Amino acid sequence: MNKKTYITLTNLCAHYQVDRSFFSNLNDYGLIKIETIAQSQYIDKDKISEIEKILRIHNELDVNIEGIDVIINLLQKIERLQNDLNSVKNRLRIYEDL
Repeated sequence: MNKKTYITLTNLCAHYQVDRSFFSNLNDYGLIKIETIAQSQYIDKDKISEIEKILRIHNELDVNIEGIDVIINLLQKIERLQNDLNSVKNRLRIYEDL
């Protein structure tokens, strides 16, 4: 059974020193998913690495939410294309070995 663990949005805001509205905007753009449980807001603990990536883009490169959305979508597309390329290379190896 896969049990999710959550971190409160309040703790994340305090830890990363970010306003709650920043996370709300990320949620509105579909970059993260905020869960509401018993009138408190939480984020899945497994998504912390994605949140840290977003925060680095925002803080170090001074990119706004719209730019972050574009960058994350492009990175995901690159990853899918790399996976497709690896798959094609693996299939070609079958014919090269004949």
